Amino acid sequence: MPSLTDTSQQPAPPRPGAKRLFGRWWRSQSPARQDRFATLGPLLSVLLFLAAIISAFWYLRNEEIERETESVKRDTEITQQQIGLRLIQNQEALIRMARELATRVTDADSFVGQAEAFTRERPEITHMTWIDARRSVMASHWAMLYYLNPGGDAPETALPVDGRGNEPEATFRAARESRSPAYSRAFADSTGAAVFQLHVPLIEQGVFAGTLITEYSVEALVRHFVPADVAQRHMISVVDEQQQPLAATVTTLPGQGSRRAPIVSEAPLTPALNGLLLRGQGWRTSIGLISNTLFWMVLALSVLTVWMLLGTWRHMRRRAQIQGALVQETNFRRAMENSMPTGMRAMDLDGRITYVNAAFCQMTGFTQGELVGRLPPYPYWPPDRVEENGRLLQQELQGRSPSGGIEVKVMRKDGTQFDARMYISPLIDPKGQQTGWMTSVTNITEAKRIRDQLSASHERFTTVLEGLDASVSVLSVQQGELLFCNRSYRLWFGADARGHQQMAGSVEGAHFKPEDDDDVDAMSGLPTQQLTETGANPREVFVASLQKWFDVRARYLQWTDGRLAQMLIATDITARLHAEEQTAAQAEKAQVTSRLVTMGEMASSVAHELNQPLTAITNYCNGMVSRVRADTIEREDLVAALQKTARQAERAGQIIRRIRAFVKRSEPQRQPAQARQIIDDAVDLAGIELRRRSVTIHTYVAQRLPLIMVDPILIEQVVLNLLKNAAEAIDSAQLPPARRHIELRVVPRHTPDEGGVIEFSVTDMGPGLKDEVIGRLYEAFFSTKAEGLGIGLSLCRTIVESHRGRMKAQNIYNGELTVGCRFAFTLPVDLPARQHAETDSAFAQFEAAPSTNPTAVSE
Repeated sequence: MPSLTDTSQQPAPPRPGAKRLFGRWWRSQSPARQDRFATLGPLLSVLLFLAAIISAFWYLRNEEIERETESVKRDTEITQQQIGLRLIQNQEALIRMARELATRVTDADSFVGQAEAFTRERPEITHMTWIDARRSVMASHWAMLYYLNPGGDAPETALPVDGRGNEPEATFRAARESRSPAYSRAFADSTGAAVFQLHVPLIEQGVFAGTLITEYSVEALVRHFVPADVAQRHMISVVDEQQQPLAATVTTLPGQGSRRAPIVSEAPLTPALNGLLLRGQGWRTSIGLISNTLFWMVLALSVLTVWMLLGTWRHMRRRAQIQGALVQETNFRRAMENSMPTGMRAMDLDGRITYVNAAFCQMTGFTQGELVGRLPPYPYWPPDRVEENGRLLQQELQGRSPSGGIEVKVMRKDGTQFDARMYISPLIDPKGQQTGWMTSVTNITEAKRIRDQLSASHERFTTVLEGLDASVSVLSVQQGELLFCNRSYRLWFGADARGHQQMAGSVEGAHFKPEDDDDVDAMSGLPTQQLTETGANPREVFVASLQKWFDVRARYLQWTDGRLAQMLIATDITARLHAEEQTAAQAEKAQVTSRLVTMGEMASSVAHELNQPLTAITNYCNGMVSRVRADTIEREDLVAALQKTARQAERAGQIIRRIRAFVKRSEPQRQPAQARQIIDDAVDLAGIELRRRSVTIHTYVAQRLPLIMVDPILIEQVVLNLLKNAAEAIDSAQLPPARRHIELRVVPRHTPDEGGVIEFSVTDMGPGLKDEVIGRLYEAFFSTKAEGLGIGLSLCRTIVESHRGRMKAQNIYNGELTVGCRFAFTLPVDLPARQHAETDSAFAQFEAAPSTNPTAVSE
């Protein structure tokens, strides 16, 4: 015991230390936190008290439920024992009776007497029946309690029938197979009452001789064998396998189902064990937690207390927030005044300075002590502006200062001056009375310098725009207002926005070149940011009122006030277009001249070519005349000679027609043409020169080439010029016959730069070109031939490029030795969109197998 006393006194000494720690922690908290804890403490205690009350009620309720559950379980088990004991006693008596029936000790009449005595003492039994092994009734007796018609026939008995799947039949088979008593499941008899049967087998010398059937009423079992005290405390019922009640100690009203109790205990019906269950149900007798008046009174008082404490806490929190906001606002204003470069000066109604911030002191060079309390004139006033600053101060004290501020000169302590702008506002106290004026001072020296520079820059920019020969105009997209125009625009269109709209194509009075003709602005509907990031789109516009062509470039931009505007830069290109037209006319003349020169250079070859058919015609005619005179020619020989003469004349005429079509002057006209037809015409003309120079040509034209949109005569001129140059190079180099041949190839190509094209190439085995010659090959009037004019290749390149093609020349090498030269030019293939994929596939197939089915022609 002394040790226990000492142990109980051990925790006492730390208490003063705990109090000191709590006091130190409490004093370390801010007043706001102390107020918060002081408010939350009572609130927490009330909540804990309410929780304790609820827990107590909850504990009592659970304890009551547990007691009721144990009581229901106990009553259910007592009922199970009572009914089970009764069924076991009856079963033992029936087994003895069955043994006597099996040994023939008892006959049918004696069985009826025994059954009558047996059922008289047992009200739960409805009837007893003795049947043999073939299910024939030997004897049967109904209890008087269940004999509904004493003067008539007995009620219908549920007996086993072979081949029928009723409960008596199933129980009969079970008893026959097990040779032991068998209970049936519950079923409804002829009156609709729930019953079950006990079949006791009759065994005679080991042979099954039938059964003794005893039928029990479920309702009678419940009524007679549930103890009265149990029935008064709880509801006892018997339910089947589907949980349907068959009988109960409490009868439900008609049309209303039995409500399942919150407390239920179930036990099987022994010794039957036929699926029937004894169910005990109980209800709580005391009121619930929600219905307890004391609980609601405690809850209402607790809620009221919590509400009052919450209101007090919200009020204190609002006060703490206001106090914190005030401190934060004070600190913010102090930090703002100390950090911003704007000087702040406060003065009373008499003009006495009451406050200056650090920026004002740093701006003027004076300390706060040198300025606070001073009356005008102030030390930062320049001596030569005292009168002017005094007048401005009087305006300020009278409240007549402009809202945009006033611009003044301020002198620093070291005597230097700077430009400043002052903004004045009144100081109002909490009562709404004015106590003085607050002035903010900003150094605008740098701002004035930048403003002057911007003005000068704007003047220079305007001078440049005014001096441009091009027209520059800016038009508001939404309002259609002309925002800016330079001198050139005003000279051409005046100050009217219609000129801008004409060049933009939004009004009539101008037209565009066919390839640029589009009445709809392609950029309409785009967001402003995308419009302003889009580059200029140049196009050529003809203004009918001025009879001038303009190169117009449009761009969208955001004007200074944020509006979306369109800027146009229009350059007068009338003179340039006239020059281009003259150049085109000269190029056309040069093309005709080049063809004439080519024919002139081929004159001797053409004469030789024409001489052969003409000589043959002369010989045929002379021979026919001689033989006709001598009368030595037959009719058939004369017809054959005339036919040969006609063929030679047609040959000469064909040569002349080809030359005439080649040199004929006509307007350039592009049309769909076949590359093979162009090559055939060019090879026919070039064959005259090639045969004269003993040069062989090999021609290859790919199959199924698409149509090309070209001028056939011009392309024929290019091919003819290349073939003639190749033949001249071979002939001038006096090459042996093995190298005196030219290869002409026409194949499709597909390149990333040009897309689908047709390539024409002329390859010879001549001496090739020198490097310096390749560099100047396409210069006008440059030629490597003494009698050459130097316009052939230059004109060929111009023709090819006018058809949006490319032309190139390169030497062919065998190691370091030049063994020939190759000229090639390409022409684009213009196809509808649906044919592009098909054509690209054909180009790819041809490039993968270029040697498939070549067509070669040798001359």
